[in-house]
Amino acid sequence: MTVDPFQLYGTRVVEMPPVRLSAGKLEVDLADGNLRTIRYDGIEVLRAISYLVRDRDWGTYSPEIADLKIAQNDDRFEVAYRARCNGPENTTLVIDVCIIGGSDRLDFEAEAVSETGFETNRCGFCILHPIVGVAGSRASVEHADGMTEASRFPDFIEPWQPFKDMRAITHEVVPDVTAECRMEGDTFEMEDQRNWSDASYKTYVRPLALPWPYQIPANQSVRQKTSLIIKDSRPVQRPSAGGSGKVVELRLGARTGAVPAIGLIVTPEEADASLSAHSFLSEIAPQELLFHFDPGAGHGVEALKRFATIAATHPGRSTLEIALPCKQSPASETAEIAQQMRSAGFKPDAVMISPSVDRQSTPPGSKWPDCPPLEEVYAAAHSAFPGMRIGGGMLSYFTELNRKRVPDGQLGFISHCTNPIVHAADDLSVMQTLEALPFITRSVRALYGDKPYRIGPSTIPMRQNPYGSRTMDNPSGGRIPMANRDPRHNGRFAEAFALGYAIRVLDADLECLTLSALTGPFGLIAGPGEPTPEGGRRPLFNTVRTLSALAGASWQECVSSSPSEVLAFVARGDTGTRLHVVNLTREEQEVDCSACRLASANPGAHLRLAPFATAVLPLAD
Repeated sequence: MTVDPFQLYGTRVVEMPPVRLSAGKLEVDLADGNLRTIRYDGIEVLRAISYLVRDRDWGTYSPEIADLKIAQNDDRFEVAYRARCNGPENTTLVIDVCIIGGSDRLDFEAEAVSETGFETNRCGFCILHPIVGVAGSRASVEHADGMTEASRFPDFIEPWQPFKDMRAITHEVVPDVTAECRMEGDTFEMEDQRNWSDASYKTYVRPLALPWPYQIPANQSVRQKTSLIIKDSRPVQRPSAGGSGKVVELRLGARTGAVPAIGLIVTPEEADASLSAHSFLSEIAPQELLFHFDPGAGHGVEALKRFATIAATHPGRSTLEIALPCKQSPASETAEIAQQMRSAGFKPDAVMISPSVDRQSTPPGSKWPDCPPLEEVYAAAHSAFPGMRIGGGMLSYFTELNRKRVPDGQLGFISHCTNPIVHAADDLSVMQTLEALPFITRSVRALYGDKPYRIGPSTIPMRQNPYGSRTMDNPSGGRIPMANRDPRHNGRFAEAFALGYAIRVLDADLECLTLSALTGPFGLIAGPGEPTPEGGRRPLFNTVRTLSALAGASWQECVSSSPSEVLAFVARGDTGTRLHVVNLTREEQEVDCSACRLASANPGAHLRLAPFATAVLPLAD
């Protein structure tokens, strides 16, 4: 099936498919000089081994690769290349790479040298372990002093590093098959990347407790090596778990609940455009409008007047999201905002409040910034906004909520966001972040019990960078981590991602889910001059409108035999029972729905889903 790449990705630049390399039962994908989806006997052992260089804002360099050589036969493959990173002020870093794979061993070696000296926050290997089937399982960790620790991969998400001072880590892939990952050349530690919605545990070089950025001296060689060693003691050889051309099977599951309310975020910068697009707002009919207000960014009474005008045309609820400056006492600042709200005639149903400084991350080893006690902030909000629900949590991501766990006794609800392009922005990594969402919501529920819980705004583009001084501009429309604009937001990719997101968090019993704005770079409709079909509607419009129409309806779990490729759920509403299905991949998928009690009027039990397509099928009541 041939589809215009622009319809899928919002750009006609398509990622090059990886080079598949194999040696015996070991199989890897080589992409942009790094290894992805490392499998043994068809089972994913590691998600990635990458050599990464980060700048002072934790942006990832895209090195120029030259002299690439690849050779392979049945039981061995070799890769060699030279990579070059161009830094600020004409600084350079050159990395020579050698990768050798055998039937039970994989070695990835790199030597980095800079003729100029090179500033970086991190330079070296990142090793990613998958989370599905690994979370909570046993691990043996060898430390740099040679001591071995018997432990487990975290089940609930760890706010800080679960393992430090690492030399190797071993886990069981399947019974009688173990995978040892050994690191040389520096001290490694692991962080739980599910904090950022990455679907991995990341072992990385150079402890975060050391200063960053740091300087690689001129003409000083930096050598590192990562090895994967497989031990297979199974008495009988088993067939591979992999395969191609398979059919994804769907069956009804036992879990049920109610579809959450759907929200849209409105910023002062997009308020006028949102008001002009009122007809689109009425068509979507979200249950909640989330108005962003940041006095530190110059937002004042005029922004609140615009919010009041929009809220007056909207029959649903509204929440004011406040980034409190905390330059003066919380009591005086909230009282001033309340006075501005009265002057503007704006009275939302709820206030979500958080200190502005808490939007920035406090990594391990860093000093926590000055901030009033959160109990004082919440008490001030209750006093300034009587009769309104007061919510708290983080205006940034789950990471920050996990590291600074807010006292919830005074709060009517907890809220946080996620973003899928913090560490990587390739198509596969972005879609894989959906795997981490159930772990995030389970961790929040473990911390806050049955407290009303909201998520969002959570979009592919990043609205604010907690880990650096800025989000990354993206004028050329590339796939860039931490970018404030992302081309895929304009394509079917975003439509599939949003529906997959909603399905993955259904079990969290959310009060509200916000996946977009109405206008602007996070919006459902395109701006002037942006080529988008259907009268200005981005494909994402369809998903959000559908979810909004289902809000409050009962849902039932639908189990997929390949949830990384196809997700689904059943919704029972006023118009009947429907099966909602989404293809999360760039390949056509064949889906067997025969176990889902399709309505008799449905022509068949098999469905062919185009890349990133969604489908709705009637079921028998």
